[in-house]
Amino acid sequence: MPIPAKAFQRWLHGIAPHTSTSDICRVSGIKRTTLAQQLVRGKVAEATVVSISRAYHVNPVSALAAFDAYSQLADAHPPTRSELVSQISTPDLLRAVLARSAADPGGVPAAAAPAGSSTLDPAPHATSVKNWVEAIDDGELRHRVSAATGIAPQNYSAQLTANRLAPELAVATSLAAGVGPASGLVATGLVTEAEAGWPPGARQSALDSLSEGELTTLAGDRLQTLGRALRRQEHDHEKTEKIWENLG
Repeated sequence: MPIPAKAFQRWLHGIAPHTSTSDICRVSGIKRTTLAQQLVRGKVAEATVVSISRAYHVNPVSALAAFDAYSQLADAHPPTRSELVSQISTPDLLRAVLARSAADPGGVPAAAAPAGSSTLDPAPHATSVKNWVEAIDDGELRHRVSAATGIAPQNYSAQLTANRLAPELAVATSLAAGVGPASGLVATGLVTEAEAGWPPGARQSALDSLSEGELTTLAGDRLQTLGRALRRQEHDHEKTEKIWENLG
């Protein structure tokens, strides 16, 4: 849900008083025309608030929590292990499987990272949103989100398929699942793990805590999902080629 322009301007005056719009856009990397259009429409995008917050060294999650629509973000909760694992990319999972398969007789992975360190790709990844929702879904989550927000289930599913979720839906999903309200914003890439208060190395620790069976099963599930997606793409490509051939 975009931020009301009046509320945004009050917030902006609080963090950057006596600063011109040109200077704000310059330091935050936002196009002046973009900000002007948002103000004229009376709705400022959450990404704009995040960019300006970072430029002025304000935590973006705290900044969003200052607005009524996102006040729930002030109630921080640590991510669950399943959420952390959902934000590990498939390539990283496969690398972990290979590392464990190369373990020495004592069962210590040959390429194990030092405790507390992380060699993982930063979140989000190619299927981070869908994986996150699946990780916190008890089977009724989508229905609760639909009832709470009014979004049609098929429209919600379409966003997940596209690996995106509007910020207000991401927060609503977190609340409906009873997890930290900022977790969905990490999965969508609006804020970083650190900005959401995730402990350093938390994803790596969650990965290390998986048993070999859990890790292998998870990697296998991810590969199956990837395989289905690739087959659909190939099928669509073949159909497109046939259409062009018939037209040609």
